[in-house]
Amino acid sequence: MATTSGTTDPLSTWEDFLAKFRWQNIVAIVAQKALELLFYTILFIILQRVAKLVLQHVFKQYRRSEKYSTSRVNTMDTLVTNGTNYILFFLYCYALLSALGVPVGTLIAGAGVISLALGLGAQGFVSDVVTGFFIILEKQFEVGDVVQIDEITGTVSAIGIRTTQVTSFDGTLNFIPNRNISIVSNKSRGDMRVLIQIHVFPTTPLGQVQQIIATKNKELVPKYDAITRGPDDLGVTDLGQGNLALQVQMYVKNGAQVKVQNAFLSAYLAAIHDAGITLPTNALNLTKS
Repeated sequence: MATTSGTTDPLSTWEDFLAKFRWQNIVAIVAQKALELLFYTILFIILQRVAKLVLQHVFKQYRRSEKYSTSRVNTMDTLVTNGTNYILFFLYCYALLSALGVPVGTLIAGAGVISLALGLGAQGFVSDVVTGFFIILEKQFEVGDVVQIDEITGTVSAIGIRTTQVTSFDGTLNFIPNRNISIVSNKSRGDMRVLIQIHVFPTTPLGQVQQIIATKNKELVPKYDAITRGPDDLGVTDLGQGNLALQVQMYVKNGAQVKVQNAFLSAYLAAIHDAGITLPTNALNLTKS
C-alpha cells in the first residue's frame, strides 16, 4: 500500500515482510526441537538414575564379600561413579548440540586455536585419568588410608577420575590433581613401629632400669591387643655428643601407635621415678614409623 505522497508505508512493509514467513513450519520446527531437547533431558535423567542404582547394587555385593577390603571397594565405587557421570554428561551435551543442528564433530576438528586449546586441556585430563587408573591398579592407596603426598599428610577421603581428595588432620580438604602425584608415602600398610628412647646418664644403673622396663612390659602387653610384636629391649645406644639412651621397640597395628606409645612411656617414667632413679632432662625421644 502506498501513501498519497508516493512514499511506502512502513507498517505495510513490515506486514508484508512477516507475511512471507511460514509460521506453521516455524512453530512446528521449534516444537520439534523442544521435544527433542526434552526427550534427551529425560533420557539423561533416567540413565543417570539407572546407572546409580546399578552401581550401588554391584558395589553392595562387593562389600558383602570378604575377598575385598572395604576401603578398596569404596575407592572403586567413587572412581567408577565419577567416570560414569562424566561419560553420561558428555553424551548428553553432545546430543543436545546435535539436536540443535550444531556440527559438534566438525567444530572440534576445524576450530584451529580452540582445537589446540582443547587438545592441551585434554592432555592434562588424560594424564589425570591414566595416573588415577594406575594408582588403583597398583593399589598405591585407597579410601581411608593415611598418606603423605608431597607436603600434604592426611586421610584419603575420595579418589576421583581427575583428582584425589585428602583430608588433613586439622580438617582441611585438599584436592590434588592425579598427575601431580609422584611420590606417595602410605602410612596405613602393615604394622607401625614404635621406638622409645629413654636418655640415661653413664652412671645410671642400667640393669635396674631394664628390669623396671621388663616388669612394666609384662604388665601392659596383655592389655593391648594392638601389639603385634615386641616390646623388645634394644639395649643402650650412643646418640652422639655424649648422649646415651635405652631403646625399646615394638610393632602395633596401624592407628594404635600413639595410644600404645603414650601408655608405655608414662608407665616407664613413673616406675623409674618411683625407684628414685634420676634421668637427664632430655630423658626421652619417641619415634613412630
